[in-house]
Amino acid sequence: DLGLDDEVAGITKFCVHPQKWFNTKTRIGGTKNLNIEKIRSLSPDLIIANKEENVKEQIEALENIAPVWISDVNDFDDALQMIESIGAITNKTTAAQNITAQIKNKFAQLKTQGQPQRACYLIWKDPYMTVGGDTFIHSMMQQCGLQNVFEKQTRYPEIQLKQLAALDCKLILLSSEPFPFGQKHISEMQEQIPDAKIVLVNGEMFSWYGSRMFAAADYFRQLIKRINSNG
Repeated sequence: DLGLDDEVAGITKFCVHPQKWFNTKTRIGGTKNLNIEKIRSLSPDLIIANKEENVKEQIEALENIAPVWISDVNDFDDALQMIESIGAITNKTTAAQNITAQIKNKFAQLKTQGQPQRACYLIWKDPYMTVGGDTFIHSMMQQCGLQNVFEKQTRYPEIQLKQLAALDCKLILLSSEPFPFGQKHISEMQEQIPDAKIVLVNGEMFSWYGSRMFAAADYFRQLIKRINSNG
């Protein structure tokens, strides 16, 4: 989206958008298991990493190959700053500012009503794991007018389903990633938590900071309608 089609030499196996890049760009491993020698063979001028996703020891090894810029995104504003920072260091400042302006405009149009609904966002099963108040996903929940019942916890705590009833959780969001929750999980959980509304959600929209946020605003608008419906 910054117009760096020719400049980008390598991507991870999780960089599935755009499809053309996924089919043609060199894949340099996963975020936790980078192929250092393959990255070296690409002779990069810049390596973009992330504090949460990448392993410190591998980042230190990459610093011997090229300058490494590390993002650390924990909320909505951090994400916008990250976009503009990458725009600046790749000489795409105007394009980056256009992207952040469009994202701000889209999210400003989101309409939420009444008191925030108490909600839990699950990212994993066996054990069940949720998101704390210092995560980007928590920030996206706020944009949807939701109150994270685990907002006082940090990062990605393990929980028990029985805690949700005790916390007066009215809504449970089951993410499509990293654990692929499906309809069968709704049925299983509904038996244990009959009073809560359980909804499957697109994990990309809640956890992929960057220009994916432009699509996220439209997705959230439809999700808010689903949550507020009786279906």
